[in-house]
This record gives sequence, structure tokens and C-alpha cells, in this order.
Amino acid sequence: GIKWMSSLEAKFEDAKDKKPTAEKLERLRREKINRFRNQHRINIQGTDLPDPIATFDQLQKEYKVHPKIMENIQAAGFHVPTPIQMQAIPVMLHGRELLASAPTGSGKTLAFCIPLLTHLKQPRNKGFRALIISPTRELASQTHRELVKLAEGTGFRIHMIHKAAEAAKKFGPKSSKKF
Repeated sequence: GIKWMSSLEAKFEDAKDKKPTAEKLERLRREKINRFRNQHRINIQGTDLPDPIATFDQLQKEYKVHPKIMENIQAAGFHVPTPIQMQAIPVMLHGRELLASAPTGSGKTLAFCIPLLTHLKQPRNKGFRALIISPTRELASQTHRELVKLAEGTGFRIHMIHKAAEAAKKFGPKSSKKF
């Protein structure tokens, strides 16, 4: 037989039969992420890239960032990540290499300091475990200040070395051989 129905009923029947497939759901998710990146002017290249974050809270939920670090982020007045932080932090937390470019004052320092402290997990008495090389003393001072604020209460010791002689006095004469 012939089945008679209105066009409204036919649309409802078609909608019932078509369940979203995994491919369609993934495509919709990708489109949503691409709209988010475009909205925040995030340009990214590579394969198998992690999704950007929209809030700092996602760091604790998705990446298990130390609660004290999260507390320090909030205390420093950072409530919403900047576009560079939205994408760079997840990329680095996934252990991927990154070459990022953003204007001065866009939050690049925080974007690499959070993953650095997260990868180190906890303080250990094993000497220097991470090294940040800066092209200028001003940038080194800024990075040092941000890391000290971010690591407060976690037990990490943050040092800035800009002269070998001062380093020998501060860490001992054998420090150059040790590290």
C-alpha cells in the first residue's frame, strides 16, 4: 500500500530515521572548534591538534593542573585565557612542540609557564629540572616574576641566573660542573 501523510509528518518521519552518526558528530564538533578558533583569531597548523580551552577551569578538569597553581592563576587576576593561552597551553600539556607568535602583553609567558610547572608535577631535590633561556635580562626578570607568582605555595624553587660568578656564589663553586 500507499502511505498517506502530510509534508510535516514526512519531515518528522525522516528526522526519526536519521540518527547522528559518529562521523557527523565529529564533523560538527570540528566545525564548532574551528568557529571558536576563528572567533578568537587563533591560527594553528599541524596534525592531531588538541582542542583549545575556553576557561582556566578546564585545565584542572581536563589536564589535572595542580590546584595551588590554579589558585595562583585566579589570585593573579587571570579569569579568562587569552587566545595564545587558549591554544598553546593544551598543545604543550600534550607534550607537543610549539612555535607561537603573539603581540607583547598577550600572555605568552603564562602560556608556557603553566605547562612547565604541570610537567614537573612536584618539587624534587634533583637540582635544576627546567631551564628557560631569555634573550634579555628584562624578559628573564618578567619570566622569573611570573613563575614565582605561579609557583607560590607549591614548593618549587625558582631562580634567575644572569652571571656565572653570581651563580657560583649562590649555588656553590661546583655548581657549574654539577649542572
